[in-house]
Amino acid sequence: MTSGVRRAVAIVILVLGCAGAAACAKDKAVVPPGNAEADKFLFDRGQALLNDKKWVQSREYFRQIVDNYPQSPYRPDAKLALGDAYIGEDTTESLLLAVNEFREFLTFYPTSPKADYAQYKLAVAQAGQMLAPERDQTATREAIKEFDTFLERYPNSKYLPEVQKEARAAKDRLSEASYKVGVYYYRVKWWPGAIDRFREVLKTDPEYTRRDGVYYYLAETLLKQDKKAEALPYYQRLVDEFQSSEYLEQARKRIAELSGSTSGR
Repeated sequence: MTSGVRRAVAIVILVLGCAGAAACAKDKAVVPPGNAEADKFLFDRGQALLNDKKWVQSREYFRQIVDNYPQSPYRPDAKLALGDAYIGEDTTESLLLAVNEFREFLTFYPTSPKADYAQYKLAVAQAGQMLAPERDQTATREAIKEFDTFLERYPNSKYLPEVQKEARAAKDRLSEASYKVGVYYYRVKWWPGAIDRFREVLKTDPEYTRRDGVYYYLAETLLKQDKKAEALPYYQRLVDEFQSSEYLEQARKRIAELSGSTSGR
């Protein structure tokens, strides 16, 4: 983590700490006198609050364990629970802090049986910061990187199906950004730029969920440049790969037209 990111995380912690002070006042993380298992009490109380979606209050209990009970068997789970509570709060600031908690868990407990969970939630916290396709995609790229790390390190994890689903959504977001730029170039009739963008999507993300639109607009753009032989295969791929698409009927018409013009030569 860079010094700039560390400073940003520290500032966010300070801001959230001040904002949550009033909320925490009614439920202080205090251990009853004489309690022989203080760490267990703190963890159980924090977990109950977490289950009730009382994000700020639950963190008071988990933070006590992390900061004051370094040898506690509950400390790793408390660290994970802190990250979960930040994700549950679901703000820009809390998601940034969630990333920090899960990343620290992986640093402190790299061989933990729950390392796959930490990596999964780290990626989810990054994905929660993704912006719309029309905006900056830095957070999307970071999320994809973390999902890919999970897929590389934990191929047998029980979280694999969910990670694959989330990773597909993140990759779709990134591809959607390039696709929309290509469509814009198509509409302003900058054919070379449109072709480059559409081909880039197909090269970098051949499983893009909305690639039917990429096939269609790429083929249409190639037709605009009188490249019929290059356009035809993309119409055909659209028809072959998609049973349902808003472009399907038009693609079939184009195939009939181009096949006729080709056979008539």
